[in-house]
Amino acid sequence: MNRAGNDVLGMVPYPFGHGTHAEYVIVPARALVPKPEVIDHVQAGALPLVGLTAWQALVEYADVRPGQRVLIHAAAGGVGHGAVQIAKARGAYVIGTASAAKHDFLREIGVDEPVDYRSVDVTEAVRDVDVVLDTLGGDTSVASLRMLRPGGVLVSILPVGSASLYEEADRLACGRCGCWWTPTGRGCGRSPRWPRRESSGPRWRGRSRWPMPPRRTSWAAPAGPRGSWSW
Repeated sequence: MNRAGNDVLGMVPYPFGHGTHAEYVIVPARALVPKPEVIDHVQAGALPLVGLTAWQALVEYADVRPGQRVLIHAAAGGVGHGAVQIAKARGAYVIGTASAAKHDFLREIGVDEPVDYRSVDVTEAVRDVDVVLDTLGGDTSVASLRMLRPGGVLVSILPVGSASLYEEADRLACGRCGCWWTPTGRGCGRSPRWPRRESSGPRWRGRSRWPMPPRRTSWAAPAGPRGSWSW
C-alpha cells in the first residue's frame, strides 16, 4: 500500500493526465506502484511508458504464451529490452535483432537468439515465429509479415499506413480478407479504406484502452491458403 513519503513510479493516465513536471500532482493511486530499491529515480521515470507499451503489445494484444517463438525488433532499445523480459517471463523463446555489439546485453536480459541485422538478412535468418513485435515501422513491418508462421501475429507500435503492407498481407492471405486496427477505426479488406464488415475469417481482438500510445496496428497472419485469419 502506498503511504505518504513512499517512493513510487507510474504514469498519469491519459488522455486527461498532465502536469507531472510540477512539484505536486494528483494521480489515482491505482496508477502507481512502489519504486523498486534497485533502480534510481531517473530509471523509474523512464520505465512506465516503455513498460506499458511492451506489456500491452505482447500480453493484451499478442497474448504471448509459453513455448511460442517471439521476434522483437530493436530488442536492445527502450521498448524492446522491456519486451524481451516480458516475453521471457511468459515462457516464450525470444529472438531479438540488434547490432552485434549489443548481443551480450541481449543475452543478459534473456534473448535466446540474437540476430545481427547488419550482417544477415533477418527475413531469411528468422522464420516461423508466432509473434513479431515491430518497433521500427516502414519496410520492417512489411518484411515481418513474411517471418510469421501461419496463424502468427504482427503487432506494430508505430503508424502502419503504407499500401505495401496491406498488399503484402493480402498476397500472403491468398486473397482472403485481412484485418487492421488503429484507435480511430478498424476494418477488413485489401485496403484500410474499405468499410468494416463482419466475416467468418479474420476477427479483431484489440481494445481501445488508455494509457495506450496512439496509432497501433495489429495483424494476424492467415492460417493457410484455405484457412481463416485468427487470434
